[in-house]
Amino acid sequence: MAIVATLGKHDAMKADPDTNETSGLGRRRGNAREESSATYQRRRREIAEAAVRVFDRLGLQGASISAVAAELGINRASIYYYISSKEELFDEVLRAVAERNRIMAAEIAASDLPPPDKLRKLIVEIMVSYGEHYPLLYIYIRENLSQVSDRRTGWSKDMRDINRTIENAFIHIIEQGYADGSLRDIGPPKVIAFGMLGVVGWTHRWFRPATAEHSAREIGETYAEMMISGMRAN
Repeated sequence: MAIVATLGKHDAMKADPDTNETSGLGRRRGNAREESSATYQRRRREIAEAAVRVFDRLGLQGASISAVAAELGINRASIYYYISSKEELFDEVLRAVAERNRIMAAEIAASDLPPPDKLRKLIVEIMVSYGEHYPLLYIYIRENLSQVSDRRTGWSKDMRDINRTIENAFIHIIEQGYADGSLRDIGPPKVIAFGMLGVVGWTHRWFRPATAEHSAREIGETYAEMMISGMRAN
């Protein structure tokens, strides 16, 4: 499982009520941040990876900081030196991975490849990302995050924007293929785009990288062939 290389320093240091430097916790968290950058980020990565395992087992709503601490075999109070809540940790890690996917999708859509090849590459790379960051993106799919607390509305808006960029990349490529004749017009581009994303997303029901017979890339390539072969004009 490769969550992210580094967690965002800005997010890690953002203000919250518990970080008031007049409080004991605030001072201890400040001391933790004064560790060497590499040590601090490594510890946050360890906490993030443990949290994702807990989220996968218990769901975001059922998980707790205590469960994350138990997963790491450390005292619960130690977790708070590095994060303020399970939601902060989940939101930060997921945003980093989703942003990478947004950039990847936009680059593929803007490339000089023929539309069918763009579509194939995008399907494969999305599936590969699901495998590389397992189970983070699947947790996001499974959880009902349509209703979030007020303090998470900024994150929720950012995630909707990221999702929209990825959806629009699919739609734009399909429209390109219709326009240049490389893809047969079999229906509304948005419907097709959502169908393709749905096929890949449904793998959350059965794909487990550690035990899967086929890799995420092999699955992505199979799905891409299945979905695009019927659309090619020649």
